[in-house]
Formats: sequence, C-alpha cells, structure tokens
Amino acid sequence: MKFLTTQISYFLNQNQIRQNISALLKYVLFLLGVIAVYTVLFHLIMLYAEGRDFSWVTGLYWTLTVMSTLGFGDITFESDAGRVFTIVVLLSGIVLLMIMLPFAFIRFFYAPWIEAQIHVQCPRAAPPDIAGHVVICRYDTIAPNLIERLRHHGIPYFVVESDSAAAVKLHNDGISVVQGNVDSRLTYERLRVGKARMIFANAEDTTNTNIILTIREIAPDAPIAAVAANEDSIDILELSGATHVLPLKHVLGEHLANRINVGQRRTHVIKKFDDWLVVEFTLHNSRFEGLKIKETRIRELSGASVVGVWERGRLLPAGQDTTLSDLSVPVAVGTKEQIDKLEKMLAESSTVAASATEAALIIGGGKVGCAAAAALKRKGVTVFAVDCKKDLRVSLGQVADRVTIGDAADRETLIRGGLLEASLVILSTNDDAVNIYLSIYCRRLNPNLRIVSRITHERNLEAIHRAGSDFVLSYAPLGAESVMALIEGREAVIMGEGVEFFTVDLPAPLASRTLAESGIGASTGLVVLAVRTGGETIANPSASTTLPKNSRLSVLGT
Repeated sequence: MKFLTTQISYFLNQNQIRQNISALLKYVLFLLGVIAVYTVLFHLIMLYAEGRDFSWVTGLYWTLTVMSTLGFGDITFESDAGRVFTIVVLLSGIVLLMIMLPFAFIRFFYAPWIEAQIHVQCPRAAPPDIAGHVVICRYDTIAPNLIERLRHHGIPYFVVESDSAAAVKLHNDGISVVQGNVDSRLTYERLRVGKARMIFANAEDTTNTNIILTIREIAPDAPIAAVAANEDSIDILELSGATHVLPLKHVLGEHLANRINVGQRRTHVIKKFDDWLVVEFTLHNSRFEGLKIKETRIRELSGASVVGVWERGRLLPAGQDTTLSDLSVPVAVGTKEQIDKLEKMLAESSTVAASATEAALIIGGGKVGCAAAAALKRKGVTVFAVDCKKDLRVSLGQVADRVTIGDAADRETLIRGGLLEASLVILSTNDDAVNIYLSIYCRRLNPNLRIVSRITHERNLEAIHRAGSDFVLSYAPLGAESVMALIEGREAVIMGEGVEFFTVDLPAPLASRTLAESGIGASTGLVVLAVRTGGETIANPSASTTLPKNSRLSVLGT
C-alpha cells in the first residue's frame, strides 16, 4: 500500500503528467460529446425520416455498437439518409475509438504510469546512517571492476544514474544505485557525500568539473578522485577542487610501454613493500632461454628469487624445475641490492649488443599510443608509429621517430611502418576486434615479436591471448586499481589482466605448515611474495618457510 501511495504521489506531482492527464480528459470529453450528438441525430432521423420512435437509451446503445464496429444488426436504418448517417458514425468510430483513444490512453496515461512505477522502484537516497562509502558518478567500463573490488573489501558504494529505466535495471542486477542527476546538488546531499570515503568522478572532463564544483558546495573536504581524458584538463580539475586527478589513458600508455621492457634495463619494478622489490624481467636474447630456474643460478648468485612466470599473459607459480622460454617473463623478489645483481646477470647473459638498435612499433596513435611512445622515447628506444588518421601526424611526430599514415591491416603499410625492424609491438587502438586481428597479423608477419595490447572489454581477454598477444592491459582494471589504491592509501600495482597484488589472512588449517606443505601455489595458482606476522615480514619465502598462526600473506594472483 505504501508503494502504491508513493507511486500515485510521484505520478500526480509531475507537471508533465498533469498536462498529459488534462489532454486525455479533453479528448474523452470531446469523444463523449460526439457520442451525445450521434445519439440525438439517431433519435431525430428515426423519428422524422422513418417514423419510428426509440428511447434515448436505445439511441446511445445503437451509437456505441456502430462506433465500436460491433454492429449487432438488431436496429437498422431503412432510408438512404439513415444509412449515410450510419456510415459516418462507423468511420468516425474507427478513427476516434479504435485508433485515437488507445494511442491517447497509452501516450498520456499508461506510459507515464509505467514510468512512475519504474521511478519509485529505484532508491533516490543513501541510508541516513551511511558513512565510509564510495560514490561512483557513472556506471561506465571501470565501474563493474571497481564494484567487485569494493564488495571484496566490504566497502559500501552507490552508483549515480539519471535515467529511471537504466537505474532500475542496475538495481535489479544487484548494483547499489541511486537515481539522480549527476550535476544536481540534491543528488549528492541525498548520497551524504560529506561522510563518503571517496567520490569517483568518472564522466567526461567537462562534466567532472561540474560534479566537483557541486560537491564542494556541500562537502569542502570530501576526497574526490576525477578521471582526466585530456592532459590539459588536469589543472582545471585540480583547480575545481579534485583531491586526486587520474589521467588514466596516459597512465595506460605508459604501462603498455613498460609491460615488456626494451632498452638498457631489463628489470621492471611492479611493487615495493618494506625493503623488498617485486620485479619482472625479460629473457629474450639471453642465455637463460631454455634453462630451468635452478640452472640459471639466479638465487644463488644474486639472492633474488623467481616466484612466478608470465606465460602468454598468465602468471604461473615458479618451481626450481620450471623451464624458461624466449617469451617467458619471470617475476622475482629481492632487495634493491639483489635486484641490481640480477640486472647485472641479465646484462652479462645477453646474446646481443645493448638495445640501442631495438625498436618498438605502436599501432594506434591516440592518447594511449602517444603516451606509450613518449615513455619508450624516455628509455632511448627507437619508436615507429602507424595510424590511419592524417591529423595525428603532428602529435605523433613529436614523440615518434617515424610516423606512417595508413591502414594497419594493410601489409605494405605495416612493413613501411617498421614491423620487421621492431622487436616490440604495442596495439593501442580502442577497438578490441581490431587489436585481436592485428595480433594475429603481426605475429604471422614477424614471429619473434613481443606483442602488448590494450582491450576495452574483459570478455575479449582469452581471444586476444589466443591471437598472439603476450601481455594485455585494459582501461577498466587500471582505473579500478588506481581508485582502490587511493581508498586504501597505497601505491597502485598494475599487473597483467585479471592479476592483482593483495593481502589475505592465512586460513587456520594451513597454520604451522610449510609453504610447500600448504599447497597454496599448486592448488590456487597464487604466488606468495611475503608472510607477515606481528611486526615481522618474511619476504621471498622459500618452500620450507613455516606459516605462523594468524599471519597474513602478500600474494599475486586472481
């Protein structure tokens, strides 16, 4: 009953709906007037043209049966005048009753009523006692990934959605959504942003500016993380009051450039904790290709330990008997001194000269591609770029050594662009199908390439790995990890697609067992980087390390 009352209240309080009802009532009154006129005319024609007298009720009955095309035939005219009148009543009934009335009813009453039902189904405010929540200003590609992580950490959240139908769909799908305009002060008052842990402004740059200014009127100190599509917008968003500005496309380009290293240094730091570093390194053109981990003597000579290996975009636990291939990218843990020794070992094991001759080809010269090119140039790498848009020649030319304008699906364009000269290809177009196609094409034309690609939709992850990409990163996990790092007050850790760095409590049944006996790596695929207990951290634990009770594990995995 309360739901129906709310529904009727919303329905009657809308100006447009009141105008609709008024229009519908006018049409109904017009229709009733037409029926009354026809009833009178029936009575007069029957009386004066045919000499028959019927009651007024009979006249109304005849009018309704003819206009509705029922035509029982129990009362009929015998004169031509009466039959012409019957035709007029019949045709006007088809138009007024069978066509215009249903459409007017649906347009002016039924559709608004359904909309009112939809409207009241969706929450319009956060609970009054809510605090420590996250407000997501739009349900975009980042939102599902971020919501999953917030749920995992038990952090309440709310998504803002202005469209009633879209809000109800999200609500029915189990998403915590609040209906309201994204630039309305009332919306954020109802969301109690003053008590929020974080507001994530993930709309367009101009809209984000409006959102920030609106929130600052209500909550001057609320933490706001805003996405900046353009680098020029960073200062504007900061001046508007954003606590953190996230140029995600620029960051994505830099991470694509760092996923498989070229240049003088092979190791790439992906995580720091205490005095320990987690790094990735490449084996391409090194004497470690084809060796087992124990045969490389990495731990013996440098002190660093190989704890996992990337194989075609999948992070696998590493054992001493794990064989390393040309395309393997090991993950190691060690102190800065140990990693420096590892770097020296890798340099000495190289089978080719230093990478001054190495080159990278970037396909797709948008914001992501330009950021990747700039990151590679800072490493001293020769950068080639291919794009189909002529207007990108100038911006690409500022960061790339060679720019080729043309269709990347054309073999001659890729050859001219430097495909056969490059050792690394970065696919930075925003079309997953194009990146999948180009992964296959580039791998076929140059089998020795290392291919890094971006994707937009997680459903294409398997396909693009099968197509030949060695590493894949996408905008959504990058954005979600960046926001979660801000919420938790830590550095963002950008791993491969679907792989995260996180801390978990040691399950009670595994307490007092060694790491090897626990079977964590074998049964879950997680890579244990450190064991934390009390104030002590056991980094780079060996298989014989005992797992203390009530300890926490720092792990890599899904």
